[in-house]
Amino acid sequence: MHQDELREFACEIPDLPPRVYESDGSVVVELRGEIDLVGFQRATPVLDPVTGGSAETVVIDLTQATFIDCSGLALLMRARRRLASRGAALRVVCRDPMTLRIMGITGLRVVFAPVASVREALGQPEPDT
Repeated sequence: MHQDELREFACEIPDLPPRVYESDGSVVVELRGEIDLVGFQRATPVLDPVTGGSAETVVIDLTQATFIDCSGLALLMRARRRLASRGAALRVVCRDPMTLRIMGITGLRVVFAPVASVREALGQPEPDT
């Protein structure tokens, strides 16, 4: 693939800012797209007020993340440290096998204990299907 083709492909990927919402007294931050250095820089101004706020539980939802690297893992660790410093909890939602594998290789799968859904992270029962 030539550099011009790569540039054209990169332009097709939308800039996906994090989405933040409240659910059952917790704050959910949905990270979307690539969680790399640029994703870290885009998410930090959104995530810092949430992790420094008053929510006792913050859920980071990675189900819409298409890629995560060491910057993304650093973002999760930063959020965890900020929350732990004030006695709050971090829950991580992730179903992507590659992301779960990266967490496992780095030893962070045990630290984050990711679950499969936001409902599960919030301790809500899954709906009957």
